[in-house]
Amino acid sequence: MTHIENIPEVNLATLTHPCISNQNGTYWFYEKSAESFPGQAFALEINKILYHTKTIYQDILIFESKTFGNVLVLNGIIQCTEKDEFAYQELITHVPIMAHPNPKKVLVIGGGDCGVIRELIKHVEDDTVEEITMVEIDDMVIQLSCKFLPSMAYQIRHPKVNLIIDDGFKYLKETTKKFDVIITDSSDPEGPAEEFFQINYFKLLLNALSINGIVIMQSSENIWLNLAYLKDLIYKAKQVFNNVQYCQCYMPSYTSGQLGLIIASNSEGDLTNPKVKCSSIIINKSTTVPLCCQLGQVIIYVGKQKKV
Repeated sequence: MTHIENIPEVNLATLTHPCISNQNGTYWFYEKSAESFPGQAFALEINKILYHTKTIYQDILIFESKTFGNVLVLNGIIQCTEKDEFAYQELITHVPIMAHPNPKKVLVIGGGDCGVIRELIKHVEDDTVEEITMVEIDDMVIQLSCKFLPSMAYQIRHPKVNLIIDDGFKYLKETTKKFDVIITDSSDPEGPAEEFFQINYFKLLLNALSINGIVIMQSSENIWLNLAYLKDLIYKAKQVFNNVQYCQCYMPSYTSGQLGLIIASNSEGDLTNPKVKCSSIIINKSTTVPLCCQLGQVIIYVGKQKKV
């Protein structure tokens, strides 16, 4: 992994970006998608642009917002903000780890902001997880996260992390390794992430799981937006996995304020109830209280607000 140096200052007044507009001298980022969330939008006021580039994979924008801290945007869609990222990172990590009776080997697909790695290291430190493999297609996302989102990315060089810059889909096709937990932390289904929402991908995930292995994946959807898409995604998952559940986290920076996750396994265990207790390391180092409870078929966390 290389390092970004000598970052030029970006003039907000001269930057041309389809998601940024000037409203009476104040600059705003607007997240709009006629396909994903028609008829609505989410906006954040911009203090300054930290970095903008286009890689061979995607458009990357990082800006300092007035109220949510630094913000990472891929292809016009907010991926995380410093204010509320913990709600997503902790849920997508702690739920599958705690639902598995003995999670030693973990694979992360995507996750270039490195927040999932930060959470997984807590399980390394309490002697639960022994090995972490992370496969991210775009090294630039990792570099920029280390630079502008250091509270998320500071564990990426941990000795227990094996970082592979490659296509996650390709890696799953070629690997012979088996993992106890696989976390798919991909961006929305456009560009390099599009294949991560197809049934063939679910089959590759199953093939890379150990016996009683668990996979969790961002659904890119929630119950308030495209319910038909979410229903179809869960249907596809059930064609591959015998045990499928849906959980959601509450994210004010995501359009409609929620983001859904699908957790799946071929084991018959109850995925909504943790198999292990939280260690003091997890409790003391987490922003939310990492104890999940069941509400119908939705897993929720009871947490506290983070200040930026």
